[in-house]
Amino acid sequence: MSSAPTRDTGQDHVWTVTEHLEDILATVRPLEPIELQLLDALGCVLVEDVTVPLSLPPFDNSSMDGYAVRVADIAGASEEYPAVLTVIGDVAAGQGEQPHVGPGEAARIMTGAPLPPGAETVVPVEWTDGGLGQGPVSRMRAHSASPEGASGQVAVHRAAEARAHVRDKGSDVKAGDRALAAGTILGPPQIGLLAAIGRAMVRVRPRPRVVVLSTGSELVQPGEKLDPGQIYDSNSFALTAAARDAGAIAYRVGAVTDDAEILRATIEDQLVRADLLVTTGGVSVGAYDVVKEALQSVGDEDEAGSGVEFRKLAMQPGKPQGFGSIGPDHTPLLALPGNPVSSYVSFELFVRPAIRALMGLEDLHRPSTRATLEAPKALTSPAGRRQFLRGTYADGKVTPVGGAGSHLVAALALADALIVVPEDVESVEPGSEVQVVLLG
Repeated sequence: MSSAPTRDTGQDHVWTVTEHLEDILATVRPLEPIELQLLDALGCVLVEDVTVPLSLPPFDNSSMDGYAVRVADIAGASEEYPAVLTVIGDVAAGQGEQPHVGPGEAARIMTGAPLPPGAETVVPVEWTDGGLGQGPVSRMRAHSASPEGASGQVAVHRAAEARAHVRDKGSDVKAGDRALAAGTILGPPQIGLLAAIGRAMVRVRPRPRVVVLSTGSELVQPGEKLDPGQIYDSNSFALTAAARDAGAIAYRVGAVTDDAEILRATIEDQLVRADLLVTTGGVSVGAYDVVKEALQSVGDEDEAGSGVEFRKLAMQPGKPQGFGSIGPDHTPLLALPGNPVSSYVSFELFVRPAIRALMGLEDLHRPSTRATLEAPKALTSPAGRRQFLRGTYADGKVTPVGGAGSHLVAALALADALIVVPEDVESVEPGSEVQVVLLG
């Protein structure tokens, strides 16, 4: 793979959060639609309206175990004066041919079974003697096991109106109705509906494949022994989980050492299974920030627009960021900072919207609201930067969690919201109204 130089707008240029996000969303395009089997389409977005080919239910059927009868035959029935009918057979769910119910006759019927011809209503088995003294349910089940049914009589001691306990054909949806609209995210109920109307395949935008890798020679996998100066790799786990939560199929790559050649080779190897690449660490101005060096030799210099640009953003945490596309397919890549809070906040602001854009969704962002700040003292924020502080939100109030440090993983784990302090605000007093991004 030939090289493409990284782009740099200069050390002095500072991007706003809005500018950086707009640049990302202007570049990321929804994935091309494909046909998928139903279970593989879970979490995907429909790209076309789905029309109902047959009514649901497709035939009138019973909502109860009981007897299918004519209304006139049970008019005035009571405990003292029951209507005694001749049982002519059974109707079970899935049964093709049903007996015809004539005057003075009844057919045993199971829940979900088609209403037989001639019948006008269903009498629950609890309203009868179950058929000449046997236990209602046991007698019905015993007779339903017989393909020929059984002759006999049943005493009905309550009247029923026409079509009582009958599910009408098309009472759920009718043939020709729109079952699901384009843009619908397919969850379990939608998958169930598609199966119910006979769809085995559906046309959707696939869930994007996101590859997450962290960098740093100090990183050790959880469960392994820590040597002096080492820490566990938490970023790749948090970001992979966040990508899955956003709707992606996410793959985690173990931490890559601070070696530009190894990192370059790893990134190139991952391109084959990535619709989006996310790196964390190595994007600031340190001596060992190898992501910049590695990405200078990943891409295709013959392809216009390839390369990754590294930026300073007017935000805290998360000032250093990288964004661009690499490889022959111009796979989008977002390079996030290495501090845990910085990387997670950056994911929420930039990567999550990119994932949802790839899915073809219109609603890209976490919901936000206004809340009253509950804090023991004023919050301070650096001038010219948009600050995102962790907090807990409930009942229109938000309380800060932990401090402003970008290493405070425990505080992040307690937070369910981000408190947003605008660039032109340096202090927020308790009781003030603030913007809150809801994370849960």
